[in-house]
Amino acid sequence: MPVVAVMTDSNCGLQQEDEERYGISIIPMPVVIDGNTYYEGVDISQEEFYEKLSRGAAVTSSQPSPGDVMDRWDRLLTEYDEIVYIPMSSGLSHSYECAAAFAGEYDGRVHVVDNHRISITQAQAVFDARILAEQGKSGADIKCILEREALDASIYIAVDTLEYLQKGGRVTPAGAAIGTVLNIKPVLTIQGGKLDAYAKTRGMKSAFKTMCRALKGEVAGRFHDLYEDGCLCAGIANTYMDREILESWKEELGRAFPELEVMHIPLTLSIGCHIGPGGLGVGVYRKHCLDR
Repeated sequence: MPVVAVMTDSNCGLQQEDEERYGISIIPMPVVIDGNTYYEGVDISQEEFYEKLSRGAAVTSSQPSPGDVMDRWDRLLTEYDEIVYIPMSSGLSHSYECAAAFAGEYDGRVHVVDNHRISITQAQAVFDARILAEQGKSGADIKCILEREALDASIYIAVDTLEYLQKGGRVTPAGAAIGTVLNIKPVLTIQGGKLDAYAKTRGMKSAFKTMCRALKGEVAGRFHDLYEDGCLCAGIANTYMDREILESWKEELGRAFPELEVMHIPLTLSIGCHIGPGGLGVGVYRKHCLDR
């Protein structure tokens, strides 16, 4: 049995029921809806969340309380020698800074990774950490590897509705109204640090093609060596949408990148509260190559 426990948060897209399957510990992320706190994958489902969001509920994302995180560390350290904790990107939340500060109380047994990732790319880092732990790597070694490889990832997200970007102040009311009439679908990007605007497109099909072109350019450019070495994966993630529509997008991505392994995980509610239902994310990212 590995002596290093791997822990993450549900911003990676994995939920409580995935803990046993993958051999990892997952702390649920809180969301605040009309002043009430819910925990992703515990007492609120994706369907319930987006129903409340569409009804106009006031929704904000939050982060785990230090007490909840440290209670989980305390329990894991009764079974393991060390913990590698992989929270969402420090550029998107203060979760990393808070956890890193409290880890100092654990005499070097808790290693908090500044992984600069979220969603499918964060999930891949978690899977890599588990494999490295099974190989006998120390917590410090795993942290070093994941941070060294952290920025070898790229995500693009197409937004189906401008309503929630307007609520968050990213789009003016006038801009949202015009964009809705013109069927404008913004494409956003996450490159380790934060969520940024990338392009404006007309319709989701055009948005998808724009995202795939961007990813193909990166596969041919900065990720070329990883691709040649077989250390690159593709992924797709979504906010709430019709299952048949989702399946069609998954098939499209598979056709666009037939040579890459494709993983699907739902987008976290922390992103969903900012972009709303119907959102679609695609990405390419390094998986740790065991012989490198």
